[in-house]
Amino acid sequence: MAHAIEAPAGTLAEGPTSHTQNQVSRLTAPQLRLLHRPVDPKRIGKDDKGFAHMQAWDIKRYLIRVFGFAGYDTENRELSLVREIEIPAGNKSRWTVVYRAQVRLIVKDVHGRELAHWDGEAAGAGNNLPKLDDAHDMALKTATSQALKRAATNLGDSFGLSLYNDGSPAAVVNFSAAHPPEQWQKAAEPLPEPDDAPVKPEQGARADEAGSEQDQLSARSTDAPQPSDGGEQADPLPGLVTRYRAHWDNQFELVRARVDGKQAGVSERRVQGPPPASQWTTFDALLEARINELEADKGNTEGRAA
Repeated sequence: MAHAIEAPAGTLAEGPTSHTQNQVSRLTAPQLRLLHRPVDPKRIGKDDKGFAHMQAWDIKRYLIRVFGFAGYDTENRELSLVREIEIPAGNKSRWTVVYRAQVRLIVKDVHGRELAHWDGEAAGAGNNLPKLDDAHDMALKTATSQALKRAATNLGDSFGLSLYNDGSPAAVVNFSAAHPPEQWQKAAEPLPEPDDAPVKPEQGARADEAGSEQDQLSARSTDAPQPSDGGEQADPLPGLVTRYRAHWDNQFELVRARVDGKQAGVSERRVQGPPPASQWTTFDALLEARINELEADKGNTEGRAA
């Protein structure tokens, strides 16, 4: 693979300027050697539609491998509930939930300075699941994972860019004038890299990620309140209240707390809102209002920026 991580104009961070510049020294020769490689076929799987794809956890692993343990950040720019559908099924219901996400991927040099950032967008669904919380959890994870993967393709073939070429693992970048071979091939000896086993789907992943609808039907939330040692389940409300107070300005965490509240059966229990109003309302209504408020504030901020 011959590819350099060149940001679109206006996204390369270099002091006060917003121009796209060649900053070869900000990517080390070993990093460039890794970035120039084609994707390992063992990292490619098939989704339930038969299309080639990569796992989100594998993308994160390679981000760590190339940029380091603190060498990249992600930011949820948007996370919106698109639809929640109840499907009657006898005495019970099944649920389909859809979320829309925009995730920003920020990569940094070895000194912690931003090199570039890209945004990826995706919608994700939890389809026909027996529990509402599982449908929300699946849709949230799928939307954010897919958005991250799309943002990461800007890093080239090792991050899935070549799969857009009819699912092929063959490199499509092949050469970057900003980083010619003499700047990194001879400057860095080949690094011993682990012989990775074939990548497997995350347990409980959505069908788009794992390739099987059965994965959705067996999905279980890892954040569910657990029974105490005495067999009686502790009241989950105090912990949930602590969570939403700690993340009052974080839309993503509030959405997760709201989903967990529904699962724990505390949605209609009354809680006191934050000061100065400190009004009493239901747990679900309080979080819904705050989530909508943050969404509106974000829209106003983006409108002013435009």
